[in-house]
Amino acid sequence: MKIANGWKDYEILDMSNGKKLERWGKYILDRPDPQIIWNKKNNPDMWNKADAVYHRSNKGGGHWQTINNLPDNWQVKYKDLTFNIKQMGFKHTGLFPEQAINWDYMINKIKSSNRKIKVLNLFAYTGGATVACAYAGADVVHVDSSKGMVSWAKENIIASNLEDKYVRFIVDDVVKFVKREIRRGNKYDAIVMDPPSYGRGSNGEVWDIEKDLYPLIELCEEVLSDNPLFFLINSYTTGLSSKVLENILNLTINNKTKGIVTSGEIGLPMTNSELVLPCGIYGRWENE
Repeated sequence: MKIANGWKDYEILDMSNGKKLERWGKYILDRPDPQIIWNKKNNPDMWNKADAVYHRSNKGGGHWQTINNLPDNWQVKYKDLTFNIKQMGFKHTGLFPEQAINWDYMINKIKSSNRKIKVLNLFAYTGGATVACAYAGADVVHVDSSKGMVSWAKENIIASNLEDKYVRFIVDDVVKFVKREIRRGNKYDAIVMDPPSYGRGSNGEVWDIEKDLYPLIELCEEVLSDNPLFFLINSYTTGLSSKVLENILNLTINNKTKGIVTSGEIGLPMTNSELVLPCGIYGRWENE
């Protein structure tokens, strides 16, 4: 497992009973997490310091209970990158801190390539990978079907002082966009994607990762340049093994351009503890 342990503005303070206590900058949030099935608290008194708690509903979804005054949004930094944090529906904050593992990887890979890199970020959400790749000097095309998420990604680019970088923001269905790029003959040196388990495109298109991921990767083969740098798939789909992502990359990208294919879990450490919270999986192809 790769562990995102480079944070200063984020930490897990405790984990117990299906919940995690986290510090985001100077604010503490209490949020649910299904991976936390133990009931021992390491820091029981710390839970009383939460500024907001997310409560799940038995009918699905849930709501935030704000205990102390919280701003509508605030910022956290990861090294030289800055992100806007907001309390969203369904427990989220607009950022997945474990992805710092992949941000570091992409930054190092792009900077060490010593050439101009063009990156395609699919299911790009609020743009963590977009910010990282732009910071590293790449040109980025950011695609997501949610207008609100794309607007948030623009805010993160501005927060990180990267307005002078080339970032093209697209609100569109990912599959339709890739098919158009194939027809246009556009090519990319790197592709990163974070596909949901299920989702809907900008015009109601239905996405099902088990049915649609492999055909999408096949399409993406056609927009890769002749000298690709990396292809990275993130997933939070419960029950999907990282080995599945590795197999897909071996059957597609690595079958066309030989490189190194790896996969595994990513996680977050708990402060002053040996505990690590599993947070998802990745599959990665990279040039040799």
